[in-house]
Amino acid sequence: MNILFVYSVDGIRSSSKPLRILEQMQLGISYISAYLKKQGHSTKLLVLGRNLLENNKSVVDTKMINKYIVGYNPKMICFTAVATEYQYITEVAKYIKRRYPDIYLMIGGPHASLNPEEVLSDCYDAVCIGEGEYPTNELASQLERGKRPSGIANLWIKHGASIEKNKTRSFLPELDSMPFPDREIWIEWVEEEQVERLYVLLGRGCPFQCAYCCNHALGKLSPGTYVRLRSTDNILEEIKELTIRFPELKEIYLEIETMGINKKWAIELCSKLMKLNRDLDNPLTFGTNLRITPNANMEDLFAAFKKSNFRFVNIGLESGSERIRREVLRRNYSNQDIIQAVKLAKKYGLKVCLYNMLGFPGETPADFMETVQINRICLPDWHLTSIFFPYPGTDLFQLCKEKGFIKGDLDATAERMRAVLDLPTYPKNQIQRNYLWFDYYVYRGRKPLYKILPRIIVSRIKADFYVLGYLYRIIMRWPLLKWLKKYLKEY
Repeated sequence: MNILFVYSVDGIRSSSKPLRILEQMQLGISYISAYLKKQGHSTKLLVLGRNLLENNKSVVDTKMINKYIVGYNPKMICFTAVATEYQYITEVAKYIKRRYPDIYLMIGGPHASLNPEEVLSDCYDAVCIGEGEYPTNELASQLERGKRPSGIANLWIKHGASIEKNKTRSFLPELDSMPFPDREIWIEWVEEEQVERLYVLLGRGCPFQCAYCCNHALGKLSPGTYVRLRSTDNILEEIKELTIRFPELKEIYLEIETMGINKKWAIELCSKLMKLNRDLDNPLTFGTNLRITPNANMEDLFAAFKKSNFRFVNIGLESGSERIRREVLRRNYSNQDIIQAVKLAKKYGLKVCLYNMLGFPGETPADFMETVQINRICLPDWHLTSIFFPYPGTDLFQLCKEKGFIKGDLDATAERMRAVLDLPTYPKNQIQRNYLWFDYYVYRGRKPLYKILPRIIVSRIKADFYVLGYLYRIIMRWPLLKWLKKYLKEY
């Protein structure tokens, strides 16, 4: 059966190439597509750019939608969306349901899984709660046989005015049983011609309970073990395939909530990556994510990173205020734990990226300056800093609702780059100003101004999506400004 996936991105790129790099692919779709193909189905992907603006509004690209539906003739269309993309993707689904009423529409992903009642009040015929490989295949098989869908675990199915609420099945116990994610369906939507960097998922689930994340809620959706790791041999096999499929590949990001979840497993993987590199003409570099835990000894792990050619490690500081981390975020480690981890990483020649966030409920400007201070002590090689956005399904979203910080619908334009909460302890305009000047606060006196100011300017442009959109269009039409396009991409 022909199955079409629809995915939207918040961006200003062309409708034909809305993704800049293959790393922007979405893994949920990729794994489900691979599994469906393994079962004999045919899959195709449509990627829509949400912010192709017309009169400062997101518009549904009906021409592109019609082209793919008429040309491919799918019997089922699968959607996914995070909370901030849901409204737009539902407008797309509503158009399809009006124009092509016989096509079966299903939606999945974290937002749909945590809000199934809301989702089925819209135009969808079914919602997938939790992992989607098996239920999507079972649904496709029933539709292919002309059967009225029913009795599929993980699916809530709409039957007229009633909803069939099936139980969820256990989380997939053996991740190695899944085929490697389908990257091919993304190729036509990507601007880059040479693929030099990719990421590989090492496991599923998160062992932590951060208040701003929905993992704690997703882990309760199904029975069974939520946090699972792939075997090191299975991971290595995927990487080998990628080096053959993409001979220009230079670096792989090893995607996981934290590489420290099982040090024995991590060190075993590093050993196999080191052996793999010995057989490659152009050895790969690697990067990964590491969650710091109190008083943890990471020396042997960082030594293994060094031997296996890791280039960098991402470390989540989030807030430099121990009070905010402990009382608001549920992240219990000291600033000294962070400082020591960064120092140890640099000892082994690793570059360090720090994740920072500001604008949490209960945060004050003094808390923000603690974040600045820890960054000034650690001096990360780069940082990924954002403004807190309360996502539905998280504990902090609920807290913000209870405190009256959320009034009506939140504007997700330039999400996490624009302040949306006006807190009594931290006014919105001050949050925005501190976000824009973060590089200056951290690197003043440590880097020359000509390296600091461009990042401030780019942050300012990115925080105003409409300015960014108009600037990008000018650049695309004026060849002499191609150097500016290249510069903006780097930031």
